[in-house]
Amino acid sequence: MTSMSRARVARRIAAGAAYGGGGIGLAGAAMAGLVVAEVHLARRQVNNGAHPHVPQADGRYGIAYDAPGPGKEPLRLTMLGDSTAAGQGVHRSGQTPGALLASGLAAVAERPVELRNVALPGARSDDLDRQVALVLRDGDRAPDVCVIMIGANDVTHRMPPTRSVRHLAAAVRRLRTAGAEVVVGTCPDLGTIEPVQQPLRWLARRASRQLAAAQTIGAVEQGGRTVSLGDLLGPEFEANPRELFGPDHYHPSAEGYATAAMAVLPTVCAALGLWPAEEERPDATRHEGFLPVARAAAEAASEPGTEVTAAMPTGPRGPWALLKRRRRRRVAEPERAPAAPPSERQAT
Repeated sequence: MTSMSRARVARRIAAGAAYGGGGIGLAGAAMAGLVVAEVHLARRQVNNGAHPHVPQADGRYGIAYDAPGPGKEPLRLTMLGDSTAAGQGVHRSGQTPGALLASGLAAVAERPVELRNVALPGARSDDLDRQVALVLRDGDRAPDVCVIMIGANDVTHRMPPTRSVRHLAAAVRRLRTAGAEVVVGTCPDLGTIEPVQQPLRWLARRASRQLAAAQTIGAVEQGGRTVSLGDLLGPEFEANPRELFGPDHYHPSAEGYATAAMAVLPTVCAALGLWPAEEERPDATRHEGFLPVARAAAEAASEPGTEVTAAMPTGPRGPWALLKRRRRRRVAEPERAPAAPPSERQAT
C-alpha cells in the first residue's frame, strides 16, 4: 500500500471515529475465515513461556536532582495503555519503558520525576476511559506528561479501528483538557512476531500500519503528539529476534524496551519544552517538514521513530502537521526511589 493510499484509509477511519461511523474493517477482514486457525495457533505459541509478572516501577526517579526551590519540584509522568506500556516481559522495574523514560526525562530536565503507571496488560483502547479516570480522579493535579502505548490488542482482537481511534482521541482530549501533555506511541508492527506466518503476517502488518496512521490523526487533532513504534516489533526485531524479543516471543525484552524508550524520549522532552531549540526546526536533509496530517500519519506509520505534532489548524487538505525524524539517544537503566504498588493495576 502506498503512502497516499494509507493516508486515505487512515483519514476515513479517523473520520468514522470522529463522526460515530461504523466499523471500517482493517485490511483483509474478508479473509478472516481463511486464517482463523492460524490465529489460534499463533496465540498458543506466543503464550508459551510467557512471564505474567509486571515489575512495579512507580516511584521517584532522578533522586540526585532533588533540591528545594521553585522549578525543582518533581515532574509527573504517567504511563497508560497495554502490556507494552506496563512493561510486561522483563524482570526488573528499571527495564520497563516507564522507568527508562522517567530516568531519561530526569536527566534532561535535571529534576526528579514521579512515575505512575496505570497501564493494564491485555488492555484495548476501550480501557483508556477507565485509565484516564484513575489518572484524573479526586481532582489531583494532572500529570505534566502522559505517554500512551496502545493498539496491538485492538488488532489481534479485531476491534473496529473507528472504535479504537474514537477511544484514543477521547482519552487524549480529556488529558489535554486537564492540562497534561500527551505523547502516543502508536500501534507497533505485529507482522514480525515470530510465530505469525503468512498470510496472517501480511494482514497483521498492514492492519497495524493502518491503525497506527489513524491513531496519529485522532491523537494529533486532539492536541497530542505521536511517535511511530513500528520498529518496536519491526525490522530490528526481525533481524535480532532472540535479542529484542522477550521469553514469550511477543513482548519486548529489556533491549527492546530500551529501543522504544529511545524513540519516545525526545518527543516527551519536546512536549515539555526541554529539547534544544535547534532540534525543533524542521531539517530538510532528514525529509522533515509540514504535511497534511493524514499524509504525515501515513509516512510516520511506515518509518519507526517518526514524530507527528499539530502545526496549522487548516490547509488546502485540512489540518497540517509537522513530521520530525528525531535522533535516538541511548537511555541508561535508571536509579529510583521505590513507591508502594498502586492497588488499581494488576498483571493479567
